[in-house]
Amino acid sequence: MFRVLVFSARPYDRQFLEAANRQPSYRLHFLETTLRTDTAALAAGYPAVCCFVDDELNAPVLGALYEGGTRLVLLRATGFNNVDLQAAHRLGITVMRVSHYSPEAVAEFAVGLLLTLNRRIHRAYNRVREGNFLLDNLLGMDLHGKTVGVVGTGQIGRAFARIMAGFGCRLLAHDPIADPECAALGVRYTDLTNLLQNADVISLHTPLTPQTHHLINAHTLAQMKPGALLINTSRGALIDTSALIEALKQRRIGAVALDVYEEESHLFFQNLSEQIIADDVFARLLSFPNVLVTGHQAFFTQEALTAIADTTIANIGDFLAERDSPNRLDPQQHLQVSQSAATE
Repeated sequence: MFRVLVFSARPYDRQFLEAANRQPSYRLHFLETTLRTDTAALAAGYPAVCCFVDDELNAPVLGALYEGGTRLVLLRATGFNNVDLQAAHRLGITVMRVSHYSPEAVAEFAVGLLLTLNRRIHRAYNRVREGNFLLDNLLGMDLHGKTVGVVGTGQIGRAFARIMAGFGCRLLAHDPIADPECAALGVRYTDLTNLLQNADVISLHTPLTPQTHHLINAHTLAQMKPGALLINTSRGALIDTSALIEALKQRRIGAVALDVYEEESHLFFQNLSEQIIADDVFARLLSFPNVLVTGHQAFFTQEALTAIADTTIANIGDFLAERDSPNRLDPQQHLQVSQSAATE
């Protein structure tokens, strides 16, 4: 029976993957261990490994996997910025992803972050639990009539735009490819500078590529409308965190909500409550009262996990049958991906 080693496996990964593996068609083995250079040897003898966003799939790791007999890498995500596709191609390792799952999961979470951030719901919740019913410093704004900038209008950005249109917002978007459905909603496509200068809310929904790395940096932060709210549910490295901290210190940004962080691989999906977190940049970020951080949970719905598991199991079948699949990644894909692609 075809054997798959699942790295970074949490109990919910096991639950949904085993449910999708109905026959069971394949033998799945689960490890909570993250895939790194020093853990790649654990995959020796497994023809396939299944990985998540914080697993490392660089050239040394892929080389170690190949030496151990691995020929298939299954990604439980849409994004693939953690994979050296050129190295995989040279080694003859097939890489397959989940190109589509519930875009509403991430879009709805982004809206939840926006509402929480704007109306200080998280701070009000903590106050009430302490018996403090004052409304001081909880003042928000009506979203109705405000301008919302959507950076990247793939499936998730489009779903986010639909929701914000329902709030009665004016919508600006930046993407190399205009989406007809977004245009029908009244979304006006524009350049990034104009979007940043005019948007009261900016939500990032673009994949991480060499072109979008630190898309939000000291220069673009300086272009933002003073007091704007910034939301990121895509990839942490879209934002230069050090530059963001400086903008927060200068009070240029109204508030920030992040479900991702560029150095999250050493933090997220772990219980570090009894440990000292040594990441000083992250600690400084958490010190701001107008910053809200969650641990990469935007994708985390029953519908999304079901789709991710079903697609992952289907990818194994396509690989073994040598069928063409839109989920198979080629070595040029990291260069061809546009901002209109959906992100994990």
